[in-house]
Amino acid sequence: MIAYLSGKITFKSPTHIFLETGGIGYMVKISLNTFERIQHLDNCLLQTSLIVKSENQSVSGFELYGFFEEQEKDLFEKLISVSGVGASTARVMLSSFKPDEIRMAILGENEALIQSIKGIGPKSAKRIILELKDKVGKMSTDAVLVSTPNNTMKEEALFALVALGFNKQAAEKVVAKLQSNGDARNVEGLIKEALKLL
Repeated sequence: MIAYLSGKITFKSPTHIFLETGGIGYMVKISLNTFERIQHLDNCLLQTSLIVKSENQSVSGFELYGFFEEQEKDLFEKLISVSGVGASTARVMLSSFKPDEIRMAILGENEALIQSIKGIGPKSAKRIILELKDKVGKMSTDAVLVSTPNNTMKEEALFALVALGFNKQAAEKVVAKLQSNGDARNVEGLIKEALKLL
């Protein structure tokens, strides 16, 4: 188990980074919340969660997820412990809302907010609340696609949305609409607004 990684960021996008440590470059999947915290950093330390992917009872691969704060990692691991919530869905949740917002939605039994996230239906929302309400109440409140370095804000947003599992054509329409309305001033804002509409 890899508990954390510390090193130099050699590539950065809203969905993943390459983190070099000890001469080894790790591809680490991140949420939009973590991207917001590290976007201006050259070096960072990320708490990590290693997910083993399996098919037909055999290991088919590994995915490494990274989090700027322990609180976000803790919530991610609680979310994926719920039946029907995979790592990709948990990452979309943590890209749509801040960890405290998700935690408060669970504690307040706000099914509508949880259902507004892609991949979460009524049954899943109820299950998340039922299984995690007691667990998140005890949490601390302390606070492969290829992208190019010169991407525009629109391209970065589309890249992130496709990597999060959204249809590219649908994402393009939403991003274009948001940009024409002037609803987002940076790539993180654009992605967050698009997540609400997709």
